[in-house]
Amino acid sequence: MTRLAPAAYLHHLRVESARFAEVLGSCPPDARVPSCPDWDVADLAWHLTEVQHFWTHVIRHRPAPPEAYVEPERPATYAEILATFRATHDAFAAVLGAADPAEPAWSWSVPGDQRVGFTYRRQAHEALIHRLDAELAAGAITGLPADLAADGIDEALGVMYGGLPPWGRFDPRPQYAEFRATDTATSVWVQLGTFSGTTPEGVERSDEPDQHVVAAPGVPADLVVTGTAADLDAWLWHRVSDERVTITGADDVRAHVGAVLGQAID
Repeated sequence: MTRLAPAAYLHHLRVESARFAEVLGSCPPDARVPSCPDWDVADLAWHLTEVQHFWTHVIRHRPAPPEAYVEPERPATYAEILATFRATHDAFAAVLGAADPAEPAWSWSVPGDQRVGFTYRRQAHEALIHRLDAELAAGAITGLPADLAADGIDEALGVMYGGLPPWGRFDPRPQYAEFRATDTATSVWVQLGTFSGTTPEGVERSDEPDQHVVAAPGVPADLVVTGTAADLDAWLWHRVSDERVTITGADDVRAHVGAVLGQAID
């Protein structure tokens, strides 16, 4: 899977954030967000505002960790929340666009992702999924861009579900699942296995279902999940049901993959 160029991520971040604000501007503030049941649209708007505010700080103060970050105060009215989101997004896009993706920058991800490029990619997908949340709340769903959604399959499986902390160990099994996007002719493969390790707090974790993205292994998949790139990306984020994808393969492999993907990544 080839990643998008940084300029493409920045473009998508801007477009998806603009659509997010546009859709929420037509919603009453107490409208519920079906994909995030604990939230109304005011909560959703403030969430993405906080996210982009935080990453503005990270990029502006790179490569320092965000220990000095101060959270913004939530405005009293929905109109003020939306206005704060727009101003926050404009500042974020400007700061990010002026930063070299190769420069060192803090992230919560693995050591190899401690650079500005992580934020380019991660925040394009954050805006995309929350734009979909806004549209689900408004009942006005539009398509996800195929190039970003195809990359989102890899990002969800490789970053959101596939990270390996330095204190953990992945023990692979000779079983594989393929996530195949029909409209982009791309696939992301994962190898199944288990996760074990002792957390920095001393908590023992042992033989938990896990999986990691791998190159195509040259053997048939034990499980294949097929759909358009948009449907697969939204499915991995629990934004659409199993009816939007086709799943074929062994029951034990499906159960294992289901245990991994059943974790919340909101």
